[in-house]
Amino acid sequence: MSNDAAIAAADYAMRNWLGAEPGKIKIGSDAHKRLFCRMLLDTHNPYKPAVIVWPTLGADALHRITSLPIWDIAVQTEGRATLRVETFTKTVKDPLLVDALTMDGGEEARHKVVLSKLVEAYGIALAPEPEYEVPKDPEWGWLVTGYSECIDSFFAFGLFESAKRTGYFPAELVETFEPVIQEEARHILFFANWAAWYRRQLPWWRRPLFALKVLRVWTFLIWERIGIAKGLDTNGEMQDANFAMTGHEQMGIDLKVGELIDICLAEDKRRMDGYDSRLLRPTFVPRLARIARFFIR
Repeated sequence: MSNDAAIAAADYAMRNWLGAEPGKIKIGSDAHKRLFCRMLLDTHNPYKPAVIVWPTLGADALHRITSLPIWDIAVQTEGRATLRVETFTKTVKDPLLVDALTMDGGEEARHKVVLSKLVEAYGIALAPEPEYEVPKDPEWGWLVTGYSECIDSFFAFGLFESAKRTGYFPAELVETFEPVIQEEARHILFFANWAAWYRRQLPWWRRPLFALKVLRVWTFLIWERIGIAKGLDTNGEMQDANFAMTGHEQMGIDLKVGELIDICLAEDKRRMDGYDSRLLRPTFVPRLARIARFFIR
């Protein structure tokens, strides 16, 4: 198989997957666990960041890419996510889940390397990385990472497609960065199914406590984004983690909010459609987007 054919085959396998076990799958069962773990493991794309050839950009395209206010927070987000996933993995005993979580954490670490190689290739100066703190509650750190990715990935899907359609991102750069975007789709699909499976593993008296923790996570994420929107973080510095939701404005892409939501919904569906239909899809953010879209013309 030629190199191009091998790359195409790996890309197809990353986006299209059907579980080997036939029949209906009960959510929360061992079969469900095998389904979402095997999905993540079997669809891994073995690309290596160190050998990615970053395309040469023209002056205008280079200026557009280097002027985006996202690179510091993007690298730091992946750094925190890697540590949080690795910390949570150490608390898990199930061998298959450990393998899947190890894969998830390894891919988060690889995203950080990809971003580091990108900024190096295009001469983007980054602020010094902070020291990442090990979560005191590993489950909390994992939930924050998972639900945060559910929010950011949904809007990133639409933003990436918008930038592709308008030519804001050159076609060569889109093709190079595309696997990273699809990996995020796999991650949130895995997380949504893990969360549903995990709830059903808990004894009845612990389920309300877990639901309360999830509510606290969502409250924290909303508070974090409100604080960032005001230009504040724990160091009093602007770090635009809201870029996935506001990026079309900062990039000068002429889209109404309703149009952006439509693209996000379509891209979310497209990126999820290739996976076994018995897997649960992340629905909370798309559902909120559909409600918002009802009121937006």
